[in-house]
Amino acid sequence: MNSPVITLLEQLIQFEKSGTNPVYIQIAQQIINAIQRGYLSKGTVLPGTRTFSKILNIHRNTAVAVYDELASQGWVEIIPNKGTFVLEPEQPTAPIKASTQHIERVYDYSKTTGFPFQPAFHLASTFEETNAKYSINDGKPDLRLHPVHQFSRWYSAVMKRKSLISKWNQTTYSQSTFETQICNYLNATRGFHIKPNNLISTRSTEMSLYIVSQLLIKPNDVVLVGQLSHYASNMIFQQAGATIRTIPVDAHGLDVSYIKKHFIKGSIRCVYVCANRHYPTTNILSAERRLELLELAKTYQFAIIEDDYDFDFQFEGSAMLPLASADVNGMVIYLGKMGQSLFPSFQTGFVVAPENLILEAKNYLQLLDVQGDIIQQQMLSELIYEGEIYRLMKKNIVVYKQRRNCLCKYLSAYFKDEISFEIPNGGLAMWLQFKPKISLVKFAEAAEKKGVFIPKTILYQDKDTCAIRFGFGHLNEIEIKTVVGKLREAYNELKKQE
Repeated sequence: MNSPVITLLEQLIQFEKSGTNPVYIQIAQQIINAIQRGYLSKGTVLPGTRTFSKILNIHRNTAVAVYDELASQGWVEIIPNKGTFVLEPEQPTAPIKASTQHIERVYDYSKTTGFPFQPAFHLASTFEETNAKYSINDGKPDLRLHPVHQFSRWYSAVMKRKSLISKWNQTTYSQSTFETQICNYLNATRGFHIKPNNLISTRSTEMSLYIVSQLLIKPNDVVLVGQLSHYASNMIFQQAGATIRTIPVDAHGLDVSYIKKHFIKGSIRCVYVCANRHYPTTNILSAERRLELLELAKTYQFAIIEDDYDFDFQFEGSAMLPLASADVNGMVIYLGKMGQSLFPSFQTGFVVAPENLILEAKNYLQLLDVQGDIIQQQMLSELIYEGEIYRLMKKNIVVYKQRRNCLCKYLSAYFKDEISFEIPNGGLAMWLQFKPKISLVKFAEAAEKKGVFIPKTILYQDKDTCAIRFGFGHLNEIEIKTVVGKLREAYNELKKQE
């Protein structure tokens, strides 16, 4: 009969020869776990290396390596001609004694909680897996344009700044150089006249909107969004308890007159609007409607949340200045991003609003992100001050404009009159409408078989709409030609099935 120790090891130890960790490390970790759980007590004699290698079907050299690893960490003591004995290293905390039942499940972690909790009704994962070589998104930048070598030097230089330690150790809040530089940049590019007291920096636009929603929205407050709008923003509003109402969107953006006709003063908490190009249609809110919306906000006493998600990508003319630049009554909360031409970890979101709201927002931010990223902030401050952010943005705009034109060229060549679109004057996405209408879900399935993944979050289909928000920024010109060609093949197969 096998000894109890051998039987125990046979039950406990499992390993994968093709795993990322070496086999001897996998086995050593599991023996350590067994010691910690009390399965192997102090003084237990482990089998010799020949026996150990035989019961696990491993090479003896691997068994020797396991024991050497355990000895180097102080879990066992190897005494020549006597054996290998389990030790109990000093524990910083009391060990958890294991149950003697279900020993074979020692490495299983429960899939469900043993207690009830309230799942989020309005939050749902939008993640979809695919093996397709190409994918379309809703308008994200191309990370390949990020200047990796330059940023490696800049990041390294910033990390060596002695001032970082004093910034990290400070216990009282003070206006940072970073906030001052962002204010200077926004005042120069957006027509603002703000000070650091009017601004907070966040990790992303989504974090900014979450904080603002917590401040503004109480259960059942009415939030107005476009009839076609951003799913992520809607989820944030609904999770805060808002009741979402939609208003029509046409070629001139949100139909502001609709608000006058269907709502009364005091019935609206806030209106969500995209500053430059409406999401997803890319239609621009006209100057007349901007002024009308500002006046209506003052009269009806609702807040305007202005999301300027793609201000940096303007191809023709000048970007229309934000509503917040003409707000003298404190009705607008402005959300934006900085550094969209950079790798995501170097990008930052920000909120611009009256000082009293910013003070409250900072309290929320302290709960969510008390640490911040002082290295990122220091580097962005220097890049703004030295003009590198602006120069990089201008260089990338040239590339993205060429890609937009390339997409228009191949869409016209491959689809002719079956797809209609307006050429946007900026942004990294186009609004493609199919005529005649097709099943977009089936189209996406056919496209994935051709190697092009179209996520469901960019498909818009109802009785009046059959369209895709096609993000092109992350694709180069060769990839655009390939993707559009494959979409044409998928379209042809779908038409044959009808």
